[in-house]
Amino acid sequence: MSQDTQVSFLTRDAFDRLTEELERLSTAGRDDIAKKIEEAREEGDLKENGGYHAAKDEQGKIEARIVQLTQLLRTATVSEAPTSRGIVEPGTLVTATIAGDTSTFLIGNREIAGDSDLKVYSEQSPLGEAILGLKQGAKTSYLAPNGKEIAVKVDKVETYS
Repeated sequence: MSQDTQVSFLTRDAFDRLTEELERLSTAGRDDIAKKIEEAREEGDLKENGGYHAAKDEQGKIEARIVQLTQLLRTATVSEAPTSRGIVEPGTLVTATIAGDTSTFLIGNREIAGDSDLKVYSEQSPLGEAILGLKQGAKTSYLAPNGKEIAVKVDKVETYS
């Protein structure tokens, strides 16, 4: 793997859901968009054909998602969410006080949370890197992308379900 390849934790459910999405996009998704492009092309002048340009834009989004899913699924560590031992690790639900505000979030890939509103921080994010391996009650800080030092206290670590 190249040094910029990031390995992410995924639950088995998330891995299976994403594998199904990749299969659907790679087959029916591509077929459907090809038909839309062909139908729009038959309407004539492509310079001013809104349907054609919209279909090409949709095709680009589908292809980008296929690349994203392929990379994620190839490099993911797949297992069940770990049973909490009070230590922050990929797949745990963390409640922390960050710069004075309490927040609950999952450590792992955002795809794990699916359609939920749960915040997710990757293991490679500045916050994720700072708190991975810390025990409940531990304090640390991390450097935000804007250069500001941000204080963090791990209040609670739970099993994600």
